[in-house]
Amino acid sequence: MRSELFDALPDGTDVHRWTLERDGVRVRVLTYGGVLQSVEVPDREGARDDIVLGFPDLSTYLAHPEPYLGALVGRYANRIAGGRFPLDGRIYHLAQNNGPNSLHGGERGFDKRVWDAEAVEEHALRLSRVSPHGEEGFPGRLEVAATYALEEGGVLRLSYEAVTDAATIVNLTNHSYWNLGGAGSGNAAGGHELRIDAGLVTAVDEELIPVGEPVAVGGTRFDFRQSRKTGPGYDHNYVLDKGVTAQAEVSAELHDPASGRVLTIATTEPGLQLYTSDGFDAGLPFAPGDGIALETQHFPDSPNRPDFPSTVLRPGEVYRSQTVYGFGVR
Repeated sequence: MRSELFDALPDGTDVHRWTLERDGVRVRVLTYGGVLQSVEVPDREGARDDIVLGFPDLSTYLAHPEPYLGALVGRYANRIAGGRFPLDGRIYHLAQNNGPNSLHGGERGFDKRVWDAEAVEEHALRLSRVSPHGEEGFPGRLEVAATYALEEGGVLRLSYEAVTDAATIVNLTNHSYWNLGGAGSGNAAGGHELRIDAGLVTAVDEELIPVGEPVAVGGTRFDFRQSRKTGPGYDHNYVLDKGVTAQAEVSAELHDPASGRVLTIATTEPGLQLYTSDGFDAGLPFAPGDGIALETQHFPDSPNRPDFPSTVLRPGEVYRSQTVYGFGVR
């Protein structure tokens, strides 16, 4: 594992890039936003290519924050309706940075912060920071860490931990866009095959806020219980059959028939947000559909939905979440 100076922010803060390599897989992580900049894996012929969408330089990340390419998202991944939520009898107000709603931690969430970094093992990188009380409107001083570990066989494990000094909400994820044919190779949503072990999806309104109870996927375009091509038009949270688990369980598989590459996703989280990158704008070096985001997380707007799995973290508790990416071919 090695570190190098990647660039510096306009205020002079250095941004470093860490490279992890093991068993044919190479991963690069930025201290800016915890960005998973690249993941290089072999295809069925042994040719290695980068399979996550990323930018080559810091200036492009700064110029195009909206897609959250590869970013560590928090304090709260996904949307909170109206930019507000109740907790212990008080209403907290957040930035409304997605229409009337709060998205991915607000105006300057975890994806726009520079994280402290240290090597904790030969093939593991630990990023950490303290999110002060009131940052982006969230209560509590949150000490948070994310460990990127490249394990035997080239398996990439992302482990998150957090503690707080006051009741708060936490929902962290990685926002990588996958293209198993290679970043820049074309439309992933049109060619990849996807399986999600979920019989329910959260119905949403026009602002992508959950409404009513989760609905069955059977007989609808949301049914990915058997592997099939995705196509465009998805930005929805799937209710994983397994629910919240202590250990990461395989819940999704993405396959590119052309290259043979296969991505498996195991997680402890109860939800998986499928986004087919339809919102990519003309200023990006990627077109709509060029990447598929598979964000492991709790459900959108959970702080306003007591019927959803809770995202509340209290003093004395430890927030823990894991997502494991496995790479193979067939």
